[in-house]
Amino acid sequence: MSTTDATQLTSTKIRGAFSAKSIQEIGTGTTKRKVVQTFLYYAEENDKGDIILRVLNENHVPSGPEQIINKDELLESFTPEMELYTKSVFPAMRELGKRLAKADRQRQLGNVFTAEMNYNEALTFDVNSIRANFGIGLCYLERNEEAKASDIFKRLISLDAAFEKKHKHLFNTFGISLRKNKMYNEAVAFYSKALNFSYDADDENLFFNIARSLSELGNKNDACEYLNKCLTINPDFIEGKKLKTFLSKK
Repeated sequence: MSTTDATQLTSTKIRGAFSAKSIQEIGTGTTKRKVVQTFLYYAEENDKGDIILRVLNENHVPSGPEQIINKDELLESFTPEMELYTKSVFPAMRELGKRLAKADRQRQLGNVFTAEMNYNEALTFDVNSIRANFGIGLCYLERNEEAKASDIFKRLISLDAAFEKKHKHLFNTFGISLRKNKMYNEAVAFYSKALNFSYDADDENLFFNIARSLSELGNKNDACEYLNKCLTINPDFIEGKKLKTFLSKK
C-alpha cells in the first residue's frame, strides 16, 4: 500500500489514525499548571457516513468499545496522523488480521490446540479482541474444558462489544456451544444480554435458544414465555413448534 492509498482522508471513505489533545489544570495557587495529554484513535467511516472511533492501544491497533461521531466532529476536534497510520497502525492491523484468519482456519479444520495458540498470539496485539476471545472459548468448549470456557464466558459477557451486530455469528455459535456443553445457566445469561441490543429484539433464534436452555434447567414456565415470544415473531419456526409440543406434554 502506497502513502496515497493509506491516507486517512481518501476520496471514498475516511479511514486512518487521528489524535486529540486534552488540556487539564492540576494543582492550586503557585503550583497550578496545565498538562496536555494526547490520545490516539483509529477512525473509519461506515456505510451511513458516520465515523466509528476506537482508541489505539500500545500496539497501535484499535481496541475497546466503539464511539460514533459525525464527520464534522472528526475534522474539528481531531488531527490526522498519516505517518503513524502508514508506518504503524496499518501494518499492525494487517498482522492481527492474518493471525486471526489463521486461527479461524485451524479451528474450522478441527485443529483446536493450534487454533488456541494462534488466538493467543492475536491477543498479544489486542487483549480485548472479540474474535480471539470467542475463538479461544470455542476451542475450550470443543475440548469440553468447562472451567476454562467459563472464564472466557465471564470475560466476554463483560464486553459490550462482543454483542455488536458484526459479531452476531460468533456469539450465536458460542451460545449454542455453551448449551451443547450443558452450561445452561451461562447460555441463558449470554443470550439474555444479547437481547439488550435493540437490533436483536426481533430475532426468534435468541428467544428460542433461551427457551431451550431454560427447558433443560427444568424451568418450564419461563421457557414457554420465551418460546411464545419466539413463535410470535416467526409462527413457522419449526424447531420452536417442536419444542412447544414437547413442553406441552411435560
